[in-house]
Amino acid sequence: MITSYHPDLTHEDLNRILSNRGETLAELSASAPVLMVFLRHLGCTFCRETLADLQRVRSDLESQGVIIALVHMSSDLAARTMFARYGLEDVPRFADRHRKLYRAFGLRRGTLGQIFGPVNWKRAFEAGVGSRHGVGKLQGNGFQMPGVFLIDQGTIVAGHAHLQVSDRPDYRKLIPIRA
Repeated sequence: MITSYHPDLTHEDLNRILSNRGETLAELSASAPVLMVFLRHLGCTFCRETLADLQRVRSDLESQGVIIALVHMSSDLAARTMFARYGLEDVPRFADRHRKLYRAFGLRRGTLGQIFGPVNWKRAFEAGVGSRHGVGKLQGNGFQMPGVFLIDQGTIVAGHAHLQVSDRPDYRKLIPIRA
C-alpha cells in the first residue's frame, strides 16, 4: 500500500547531511529523481528484505532515470558491508545516526504495536526464515520507523511512511509513468 505522505521539507533539511559521495540531498535530487529509502536498523529482517526488494527492482528504477539512495543509522563501514550483500554498495547512502533526516521526513519512533504487533511476527517469520534474510545485531534505534520518498528537484512527489515495520511497499508504484 502506498500512502500519500508529503512532509514539508526546508532547504536546511535537504542540505543537512552529506552522502558517502559528499553530495547533499538537494544536489542529488537536482540531477535526477531520488528514491530515498529510510531503513530500520541493519540487523532487522525487514531492513534486509527491503534491500533485497530494491536489488530486484533496481534496473527498472534506473531505466526510468531514478537514483536509489539509502538512509541508515549505522557506521558507513557497516552499511557498505551490508549493502554489498545485496549489490547496493554503489548507491548513495546517508549515515544518520542521530536520526535528523528521519525526523525531518516525519518518520518517528514506532509504538509497541507497530514494532511487535501480531502482523509483524508473522511477517518476521516469512522474511527472516522463509526468505532467509535472518536477523542481526541491533545497530541504531530499534524503534525507528522506516519510509520511502520520491524526491525530484528538492520536492517530495510521492511517499510512504510505514504503518507497521513489516510494510512492504511496491517501489515502482511511487514512480510516475513518464511519456
